[in-house]
Amino acid sequence: MAAGSTGPAARHEERSARLRAWMLEGLSDMAKHQQGADAAPEPAHKGARWWRVMCLTGVDYFSTLGYQPGIAALAAGLLSPVATVVLVVVTLAGALPVYRRVAVESPHGEGSIAMLERLLSFWQGKLFVLVLLGFAATDFLITITLSAADGAAHLVENPHLTSTLHGRQVLITLILVALLGAVFLKGFTEAIGAAVVLVGVYLALNVVVVITGLVKIFQAPHVVTDWSHALTTSHGNVAAMIGFSLLVFPKLALGLSGFETGVAVMPHIEGHPDDTEERPAGRIRGTRKLLTTAAVIMSVFLIATAFITTLLIPQQDFQNGGPANGRALAYLAHEYLGSAFGTVYDFSTILILWFAGASAMAGLLNLMPRYLPRYGMAPHWARAVRPMVLVFTLIAFLVTWLFDANVDKQGGAYATGVLVLITSAAVAVTIAARKAGQRNWTIGFGVIAAVFVYTTVVNVIERPDGVKIGACFIAGIILISALSRLSRAFELRVTQVSMDPLAERFVQDMAHRTIRLIAHEPARHDLAEYQQKLREARLNNNIPEEDDVVFVEVTVLDPSDFESEVRVRGEVMCGRFRVLSLESASIPNSLAALLLHIRDATGRKPHIYFGWTEGNPVSQFLKFFLFGQGEVAPVTREVLREAEPDRTRRPRVHVG
Repeated sequence: MAAGSTGPAARHEERSARLRAWMLEGLSDMAKHQQGADAAPEPAHKGARWWRVMCLTGVDYFSTLGYQPGIAALAAGLLSPVATVVLVVVTLAGALPVYRRVAVESPHGEGSIAMLERLLSFWQGKLFVLVLLGFAATDFLITITLSAADGAAHLVENPHLTSTLHGRQVLITLILVALLGAVFLKGFTEAIGAAVVLVGVYLALNVVVVITGLVKIFQAPHVVTDWSHALTTSHGNVAAMIGFSLLVFPKLALGLSGFETGVAVMPHIEGHPDDTEERPAGRIRGTRKLLTTAAVIMSVFLIATAFITTLLIPQQDFQNGGPANGRALAYLAHEYLGSAFGTVYDFSTILILWFAGASAMAGLLNLMPRYLPRYGMAPHWARAVRPMVLVFTLIAFLVTWLFDANVDKQGGAYATGVLVLITSAAVAVTIAARKAGQRNWTIGFGVIAAVFVYTTVVNVIERPDGVKIGACFIAGIILISALSRLSRAFELRVTQVSMDPLAERFVQDMAHRTIRLIAHEPARHDLAEYQQKLREARLNNNIPEEDDVVFVEVTVLDPSDFESEVRVRGEVMCGRFRVLSLESASIPNSLAALLLHIRDATGRKPHIYFGWTEGNPVSQFLKFFLFGQGEVAPVTREVLREAEPDRTRRPRVHVG
């Protein structure tokens, strides 16, 4: 074959390369700009007005009006308005104060998970975050599938389309989910302007429906009398009604969704020109206004819609397969405002539900890369958007199929994800208030945390589907994370090497001769210990007596950290022995990073000397994997080998 010609194999390889490049587009940028809990945020004064950003979180929060009244009617029956009042009290007196505090404690949008990550350390902190990520994934993924399923319900039950689309709700839901994934594969930019329009139109249409419903009730006062009489007959006195409402309240927890999203959008809020990155007071004030306004608006709508739907819609119509199931307000829109208005309402609901799914997908793509790569617990391709979109879309397909695209069946899983995140936020602010010495706030937040713990436990007992799905996500995340961290165990994962002036002086003093370092694990830090270590190193490695050496000692801080900065401090021990003291998450990685740093700073290849460590190789590797220690010499060499492929430039490792 002539040079330059291409055959089928070459063309296939070229297409594969183009597909791979497209799938992993932006991978390096994601790696460079990956933000962790401690990453520097964008300048605090940039962004949009808080009420505009409220619409961005509102596509998730306000869109629950599409299905919340129907779920409340199924859970509480005629007591739906009373149970909804309980939900509103918990919203305004519980969730709202908690997240107003979260906004103060986590002003760059990291949320309650980052708060708990800072409050907890070592492996228990990492595992706890992974568990919360599992429930967050449950929350966001069920948001996608439940919103798509409810959008499909509005489409199927539309009088103009029901004869054509009846029985095809699963297919329509899958199409909506696939469309969402396709948009993200092409490239999706959250548009605050679009969210403002969607939320504005949707809330305006709901105002019309609510006012119409109240007018109908006012024109037929016997409806209220009949409802009151039925309540008294079914539940007796007011105390019994309130008690029953408290028991069914966990089933209404979907009405609490949106608070975690409200904090996550903080970086989009315009701050004050005097704000600083450490204390963006203007952004915090804007976020607290956002949270309060959204909660008040939603509370008014929740009570009003629960009241009109309960009084105007027969209870049997809320049941699975009924015309009001999953679309109670749309039912009233068609019933009292005509088919044209009802159709407009249906399509407005479908659009805001679809956009809620888009917001949830964006949250997933922001949340998972924020933590997992920093823990070393994500495959290399997880930093790219498109592969993750495919993974999340396929999981959403599976969830849709398992739950038969049914809104009621997914309510338990969604509520579990929401409640776990709110409970974790309540616990986080309680701990933060206690550490700040704020006794009254600690008691108040503790009571709120207890309420949410109770709510979560009851929801889990009555509807275990959420825990089952969350457990699947948690198990998957932990398994993949462990395998990923294992496969990346020998990466050079040091972000920076910083040396104090004395350490830099030690390095420069060695720059004109052979640089010899002795790895030392001190016990007593006394003269005899250093003398014995020096004698053994010279004897076992034939180091000339006239050659100077510097000891290197590493203190492991938090071995569960995957990436860390190495801080090097120069010390003179016992008046004569020079020591480079290092602080890092892993001994082998910090030593490899130090050797490469010295090589680059001096232009000379350093030598480091180890003694063999006694013990089983498997147990030594586990000590390295979990605690950053173990058999240091061979691991240091392996890290150097992966970091520097050129053997002529690689620092030398000696073991004697």
